[in-house]
Amino acid sequence: QVQLVESGGGSVQPGESLRLSCAASGRAASIDAMAWFRQSPGKGRIFVAAVKWSSGNDYYADSVEGRFTISRDKAKSTGYLQMNNVEIDDTAVYSCATSRRFDVATMTWLTTYDFWGQGTQVTVST
Repeated sequence: QVQLVESGGGSVQPGESLRLSCAASGRAASIDAMAWFRQSPGKGRIFVAAVKWSSGNDYYADSVEGRFTISRDKAKSTGYLQMNNVEIDDTAVYSCATSRRFDVATMTWLTTYDFWGQGTQVTVST
């Protein structure tokens, strides 16, 4: 089991920045990758970004490429999502998730991930 706790959500204005954190505990050594998903009201959970735990290789959805950066600190068993130049459409509940067997081909699939955090709200408004 891996327990995940997100933090760092809040309310910001368009163009501002926010950094989300995802702290892993339990069997953190089993993590092969960590990802962030987001869910807006009335919509399904969609892929935002993923990072390969061992190499740090990162992957992004087109909608956030160039604005968001995913990273991880292996020593702290913590992942991060740096959100720059946020837009109103970035408003959502952001959840982190971990996979024990990561495959780039299926990184956007919910079923790729074994454990999920509770989520943290990000609200972007003027």
